[in-house]
Amino acid sequence: KSFYDASYDPLQEDCMDKFMSLSTSETSKTPQLTLNESVVMVAANGKILKKRRLNLNRFLTDDDLKAIANEVEQEIMKPRSVAPSFRSNEKYNYRKIIKSQFILNDNLSQSIVRKAGGKYLTAAALQNLDDAVKFDMGAYTSLEDSKLPVTLRISKTRLFVSAQNEDEPVLLKEMPETPKTIRDETNLLFFWERHGSKNYFKSVAHPKLFIATQEENLVHMARGLPSITDFQILETQS
Repeated sequence: KSFYDASYDPLQEDCMDKFMSLSTSETSKTPQLTLNESVVMVAANGKILKKRRLNLNRFLTDDDLKAIANEVEQEIMKPRSVAPSFRSNEKYNYRKIIKSQFILNDNLSQSIVRKAGGKYLTAAALQNLDDAVKFDMGAYTSLEDSKLPVTLRISKTRLFVSAQNEDEPVLLKEMPETPKTIRDETNLLFFWERHGSKNYFKSVAHPKLFIATQEENLVHMARGLPSITDFQILETQS
């Protein structure tokens, strides 16, 4: 007769929360188990938590009981898998241009310029600021009043700064027009943070990364030092 087809008599109250050695037909009278016997752990409410089939003719030791108890605890306490978090479906609506034709300087007094080929940006110490990139800053709505999402577009072009992964250079992405609503292309958006004269541009798509410069490197995304993440805004229009 199969173990799982076996029937057990109702458990008495003094059997609750105890390990019992049960055969398929009756309770064993001795602690020695046979091939047809199993160990059952019972909860206080009488529910059978665990059945363990032992395959050897031997005495049930304290170590056996501890091993079974640990198995039951692991089975009961095993956490359920957590569903993956989904990206926010927040949409950002265009408001207006809030700054035009300004220059970004890092704290080494290097200005942002376009790299040869035009796809990337770098920082350089300039004698003539006319060679620096001029940016327009477009403001967008946000669900959080304390945050101001903005785009950085090279003035008089359709090229927008686009954030990439950590330590990767930012790209200049050409758009057919200024996006009126941004939902998926959040790489184009940055939270503009101001602390005194220091300005930070934190990626909306990668919230731990900022636009950054570093000597002899392209403008890239970084968390902080050794990269420089604070900028001074130089207005070129009154």
